[in-house]
Amino acid sequence: MDKRDREVLRGLATRWMELSSLPIMATRRRQWTALKDMHAERPMVLFETWTLENYVAEDELRCQDAGLRRIEKEMRAVIRQAEEIGDDYVVEPFFRVYWDIECSDFGVPLQPEHAQDIEGGDVAYHYNYPIRTPEDIARLKPRTFRVDREKTRRRAERLADIFGDILPVVLHGTGGLWAALTQDLFKLIGNDNLLIWTYDAPDALHRLMAYLRDDRLAYFGWLEREGLLGLNSTGWELAGSGSPGYISSLPQPDYAGTARLRDLWAWMESQETTMISPRMFGQFFLPYMAEVSRLFGLIYYGCCEPVHDRWDKIIAAIPNIRAVSVSPWCDKRIIAEKLGRNVVFSRKPKPAPISGTSPDWDALREDLDETLAAARDCNLEIIFRDVYRIHGDRPRLAQWVRLVRSRIGE
Repeated sequence: MDKRDREVLRGLATRWMELSSLPIMATRRRQWTALKDMHAERPMVLFETWTLENYVAEDELRCQDAGLRRIEKEMRAVIRQAEEIGDDYVVEPFFRVYWDIECSDFGVPLQPEHAQDIEGGDVAYHYNYPIRTPEDIARLKPRTFRVDREKTRRRAERLADIFGDILPVVLHGTGGLWAALTQDLFKLIGNDNLLIWTYDAPDALHRLMAYLRDDRLAYFGWLEREGLLGLNSTGWELAGSGSPGYISSLPQPDYAGTARLRDLWAWMESQETTMISPRMFGQFFLPYMAEVSRLFGLIYYGCCEPVHDRWDKIIAAIPNIRAVSVSPWCDKRIIAEKLGRNVVFSRKPKPAPISGTSPDWDALREDLDETLAAARDCNLEIIFRDVYRIHGDRPRLAQWVRLVRSRIGE
């Protein structure tokens, strides 16, 4: 190992531990837990940075080893967020390593094709949509799953050897669990068929949703049987859509040290069915989503889709939802009245006003004030995500956090 690589990571580990030891980290853990326990001390605020273009640029990295450069980039991102933004991000006093898990395809290739924009970004993409007719469904096969325990342990041991005496390295299992079905449905059949088959091929659509439901049940059951799960409620781990899962009710009271599905959060969403009516959503999609959701202790529901017009159906089918994403396309007032203090109001502001060459601070203030007015009687978190390009202007992130804190009286 290059001696300089070791020194770089040990220096970052030292700073990581210094940040994790700050008293504010314990305060934030308590406040996130109170929020998800349904007695929030105040609105929580978070700016998600992992989507930002060049948040940590390649020319900042010093490690020569490719694997260690990835670790360096992750560590620098955590430290930068904690040092610069001033949101409610929590730095934990350990570095987590997750199992190296591989999943086969569905028996058909899902090939994304990316399109570069004028500045070289490649966020936009589409798939080849291999299931084009109902007859193509016969091509689908059950996925298979594999864990490389030895490779994972070697990676954990290598990092522990480098900086474990400073920053403990923990083999945690899994991180956040994404349980949604309709994103894979969209990748398989495309948007046109997703819409048209509700009329022209309803039986085929039900067959596909049953196939995807069975796929998730098989995968999550395999994770549990293999002992590969990790708690996502006791440390900084996402419950879903950018939201940390700190909560006192998980794991279950009979937890004995090995995580089970019922000890965990899962993230269920259905952005792809926004154009489907609530009635047809309840007929074709929600029952399969609900079956998967029953495996878990709690559910974080939603992402970018509006949910106000179908919330009553969703919560009746999935009563273990504890937090719901309130996107820019959701009617804030209607959903606030429906949620009350029973489900966390997980607000996602519009990304456009803070993106690009210069922020629109008037629009950001208006959006924030509307959110605070609508959710004044709710357990509220405000999570800025899906921001991709800020042209290197990182100070705007902290400025937005200061704006939020000024509006909530901090």
